[in-house]
Amino acid sequence: MSSDLAPRSSGAAPAVADGDNRYKAVQAKLDRLGKAMDDATLELEGLQRSMEANADHTDDVATDIENAGLDPKFVALTANVAVALVGAAREVRKLSDTAQETADLTHETRRTHSKLYGALDDIRSNRREKTPRPGFFNR
Repeated sequence: MSSDLAPRSSGAAPAVADGDNRYKAVQAKLDRLGKAMDDATLELEGLQRSMEANADHTDDVATDIENAGLDPKFVALTANVAVALVGAAREVRKLSDTAQETADLTHETRRTHSKLYGALDDIRSNRREKTPRPGFFNR
């Protein structure tokens, strides 16, 4: 068995960390980051399932070569690969859980940001007169 995962063609970050902190720009960045983390979670879950299947298959191969009477060192090496795959799958699960937690927190942050600043952005966006930039009165 093998994994169908392939590296992404783009090395670009899902949300560029630039100095644009306008409301709509922050909302867009949080949205892109949340979607990227959701996608990463799904890919990691697929990788975990693939690794577990490969571990099971490798364990079966170890049993088969033992039953075929091959040198015990090959049986042991193959069994070690199966154990290593199980351990790697466990760690991928932890990474997947962390990616999901990050995605959830990103979505929550986007909602909170909208609650806190959405109305202010509506007011500022619909005025004909210029308004001070955020932080102006903190000087």
